[in-house]
Amino acid sequence: MKIEKIIKTEVELPLSRKVIINLMYTENWLMDKINSELKTHDISIQQFNVLRILKGQKGKPANLSTIQDRMVSKMSNTTRLVDKLIQKQYVQRVTCASNRRKVEITITQQGSAFLDTVSPLISRFENKLTSNLSEKELTLLNELLNKLRA
Repeated sequence: MKIEKIIKTEVELPLSRKVIINLMYTENWLMDKINSELKTHDISIQQFNVLRILKGQKGKPANLSTIQDRMVSKMSNTTRLVDKLIQKQYVQRVTCASNRRKVEITITQQGSAFLDTVSPLISRFENKLTSNLSEKELTLLNELLNKLRA
């Protein structure tokens, strides 16, 4: 469906505005779909992202600033996200004995097992969401989005 129809306008939009509105609309559409899928596993997309970041550390602890730097959404409150993951027993936070200001966060065995279970489901869901595009189109779209941000 064309973006003009979605936003219910009869006015011809400048192409640059149309692209920006379409990107913003699509981002919200994707986030709604992914959040809805993750909701069935009682986790938010930001929490899921934190778990993937920590799993990518391969057992090495990360601090809050490392996690924040690697987050897709820079608007996330990393401390709150980590607190929620601690409540779920998916991560643990340890204060360094020699430097009490240094806090190290690691994924727990339970968090890793959860990620191992949910990640393939999310991968299949992502493939379903992008199934209308060919491999070539996905590559081109990815290149164009990278170029837009350059």
